[in-house]
Amino acid sequence: MSGTTARGNWFAWPVLGLGFAFLYVPILILMVYSFNESRLATVWSGFSFKWYGELFRDDDMINAALLSLKIAFFTATGAVVLGTLASLVMTRMRHFRSRTLFGALITAPLVMPEVILGLSLLLLFVSVGNVLKGMGVEDFQPKGVLTIWIAHVTFTLAFVTVVISSRMAELDKSLEEAAMDLGANRVKVFFQITLPIIAPALVSGWLLAFTLSLDDVVISSFVTGPGSTTLPIKVFSSVRLGLNPKINALATIMVTLVALVAVIGWWWMRREEQRRQRDMQLALQQG
Repeated sequence: MSGTTARGNWFAWPVLGLGFAFLYVPILILMVYSFNESRLATVWSGFSFKWYGELFRDDDMINAALLSLKIAFFTATGAVVLGTLASLVMTRMRHFRSRTLFGALITAPLVMPEVILGLSLLLLFVSVGNVLKGMGVEDFQPKGVLTIWIAHVTFTLAFVTVVISSRMAELDKSLEEAAMDLGANRVKVFFQITLPIIAPALVSGWLLAFTLSLDDVVISSFVTGPGSTTLPIKVFSSVRLGLNPKINALATIMVTLVALVAVIGWWWMRREEQRRQRDMQLALQQG
């Protein structure tokens, strides 16, 4: 048995190493070439921060990055709020007859092609714009920052709902029932009992929605208008004209920031989970 296990480990480690190399070596190469002095993105001619300076002098790229960060922040926040409400309906309202249909409609974007979702949202915004113009409202733009935000919330809501609802389904209802027996109403129970317990799931859902919104190209291409170009659309347009070393510098900055946020989020969720385990053990000992 031990010989079989050893042979299995001998085979598993090279396969695992090849898998990680396939995923991360191209990213590492891209980060290394972001410090290349040559304009040719694949020819090394010396170490330099030249392209980082060029990147920060590119006002269009910086504005697109700031706009994408702003949209991603509000998208993640809106998706977490709506996803939490949807999770409450799916896990707590047992007598809601249309709960299955409601859950199917909420999670439909998970299996729906983004092209179809983007096209349907574009048609919706155009129709709404025509109706509002008929009512005398001229300020609504079918393609703009507002429509990008609505579209991103629509498709990230499904992912956030799945994350939060899975955590709420595992929640011990006796804690909520005990709080209600002591005189707390449902709102107080939610904010003081339920919300702290599902906080790691909220953070995970927020980070997932933020990332999905930040790197979306397909849906954004349908609802993006003049003056509302997001960073992925800007990068995609630049790459079509040729590989620019500034894109390598931008990608390096984004990878570093995302990795930093992921590490901080993992550390915070790990600390919260350890604290929750300690509180549960203390409660069991006192009980």
